[in-house]
Amino acid sequence: MTVYLVGAGPGSADLLTLRAARLLGEADVVVIDRLVDESVRACINANAEVIEVGKQPGQSGTQALINDLLVTLGLSGGTIVRLKGGDPFVFGRGFEEVLALQGASIPVEVVPGVSSALAAPAAAGIPVTHRDLSRGVVIVTGTGSGGSAVDLTALAQSGLTIVLLMGVERRAELARQLLDGGLDEGTPVAAIEWAWTDRQRVVATTLAHLATAVISSPAVLVIGAVAGYSAAEISTFAHALR
Repeated sequence: MTVYLVGAGPGSADLLTLRAARLLGEADVVVIDRLVDESVRACINANAEVIEVGKQPGQSGTQALINDLLVTLGLSGGTIVRLKGGDPFVFGRGFEEVLALQGASIPVEVVPGVSSALAAPAAAGIPVTHRDLSRGVVIVTGTGSGGSAVDLTALAQSGLTIVLLMGVERRAELARQLLDGGLDEGTPVAAIEWAWTDRQRVVATTLAHLATAVISSPAVLVIGAVAGYSAAEISTFAHALR
């Protein structure tokens, strides 16, 4: 009667863990997020019931319904997989689902996945840390409960690479916070759209032009010196990684 919270990784099924792939092949029911790649969906047991619960950008009120669904399914038996994009515990509300299941005395196992916070920069050839450029990385969400987000002003002088998830819609405000905090307007920024899929696209810009750069969701934003590769270098490296 275990419910498995499985990380789908950042895109291609090639980046699934072996345990995740096995569980998808054995599942009786898969409760799936909106942005899970088709190649990952192809790993699901052909006889499994697939329930789509993906939230559209800006939605937040459906999480309680997802929690209730998982509890209902968990009590019914069978192999239940909750398939979440990236890693279940990196801005995926996975722990909220764990608490709901534990509250109903349903065993739950978390199967980690490769987070897009690290995989998307790698797909673009960007190291999130570098001993000469950045001694650390901070992963931040651009949205939050009620639409709020962390204030980036305090991070401006940290010297850390800033990786922003779910920040495309609010990038003008987030850029302004970093500029107000003293980060140079020429600071390199890279936006990686649809990382590790056939739709992958990399936009290279600077903090001063982030607000007006043409970027579409879903995208991971990398801000800092490590993002300062030319578009040609990024494109060549990303192609080599495919």
